[in-house]
Amino acid sequence: MNTACRSAALPAKPAATLLPLVTLAIGFVMAMLDVTIVNVALPEISRSLDAPLARLVWIVDGYTLAFAALLLLAGACADRWGAKPVYLAGLAVFVVASALCGAAPDASTLIAARLLQGLGAALFMPSSLSLLTHAYQEDGLRNRMLAAWSAIVAVAGAAGPLAGGLLIDRFGWRGVFLVNIPLGLAGLWLAQRHILPAPRRPRSLNPLSHLLGIAMLGALCFVLIQGNVYGWTSAPIAFAAAAGLGAGILLARRERRHASPILPRALFATPRFAAANGVGLLINLGAYGQLFLLSLLLQQARHLDALQTGLQLVPMLAVFSLGSLLSGRLSARWTLTAVMLGGLSAATLAALAGAAAITPNMPYPLLAALAALSNLGVSLAVPAMTATVMQIAGAVHSNGAAAALNANRQCGALIGVALMGTILHALPRWQEALPVAYAVITLSFALALALVWRYLRNGSAAQVRTGAAVR
Repeated sequence: MNTACRSAALPAKPAATLLPLVTLAIGFVMAMLDVTIVNVALPEISRSLDAPLARLVWIVDGYTLAFAALLLLAGACADRWGAKPVYLAGLAVFVVASALCGAAPDASTLIAARLLQGLGAALFMPSSLSLLTHAYQEDGLRNRMLAAWSAIVAVAGAAGPLAGGLLIDRFGWRGVFLVNIPLGLAGLWLAQRHILPAPRRPRSLNPLSHLLGIAMLGALCFVLIQGNVYGWTSAPIAFAAAAGLGAGILLARRERRHASPILPRALFATPRFAAANGVGLLINLGAYGQLFLLSLLLQQARHLDALQTGLQLVPMLAVFSLGSLLSGRLSARWTLTAVMLGGLSAATLAALAGAAAITPNMPYPLLAALAALSNLGVSLAVPAMTATVMQIAGAVHSNGAAAALNANRQCGALIGVALMGTILHALPRWQEALPVAYAVITLSFALALALVWRYLRNGSAAQVRTGAAVR
């Protein structure tokens, strides 16, 4: 073991203590930024590459599709071959894909490169958290580093549109992808030198189940995005819908019977696990759908440039950091369920007000206040929802539960963006599209609220019993 590795394992100085956190945060921040930063670049990409709305949706959702579809497989690969090799491979793929995005001559090439970016992110995202946990062996220090990690993630997500606006203003839309190259290379070098390998936990990969899941998500994405292009009753859409449904049925049957399912069957012994994952999917559907919608609204309907759009999105997204910090304190004072119910109620009411009152020319302070209140509610609910999933899963199944929750949340983001694209395609006038879009966002938050009320309302006593049963 070299000196750098020893210092990472047993940090003695503040700089050495932070080194694993900073090293692994580079990759995570890039992946988070690429979820939000591209939204600000869409009008510039459309003009530069002559890309219609459906292609713009694919540019956003191609990344999310690959990310969501491959998360569970990537986690299994990390267990089988080690988190560090998989992390390094994913980061290398992400850097290459970012270079291809930045050099893309047309929309089709950019979409293909975004799919490759999603593959890279899926490989290194689960591994990064495993490596971070392994780097800090002492419980108190680990908890502080994980809290700092959560804060970095929240800030990265909120800073995405502003960072995108600054890069586009200075370098054009290609800059939002090319900036990943020096960051990724630095991350590779630091990780190779300063991150210790985590122990392997070999298990079966079950590739056919993963392929069926990828086929199901891919078909769903194709139907939602291309339905308006080909026609909802056209042969390609009907075939894709049938293929997606068939893949889903085969996956469910195989998971019930296979000796090594991609998710432990014990997790589904209670409907509460499925309900909590449904809450995660619906929250992301509404939140990322709203971000996509507002990014286009500010630039296409209100005629702002990328930098102005990024600046106007900052207060709407900065509340994610505030809500994440408040959520833990409120959960300690009340209950996880109470925080979820309160946060989702606020998000639902704000979205409902948007559905009733939003117009393309709504005063910016009112527009920002509605979006900020909605996002604050979401940011209060998400940590409580995550903690609930972990309680239900117990220690034995925590990795599988976390992977399932992340995959479901990415699926929600994918569906939310696709639905917003479908609405904007069907209703090209903003005056007509906005109330419908916000009605969908309201419905997603309301359904999440209903799931919490119906299945997760019984509090900690039920959680302890369920967790004990699963363990």
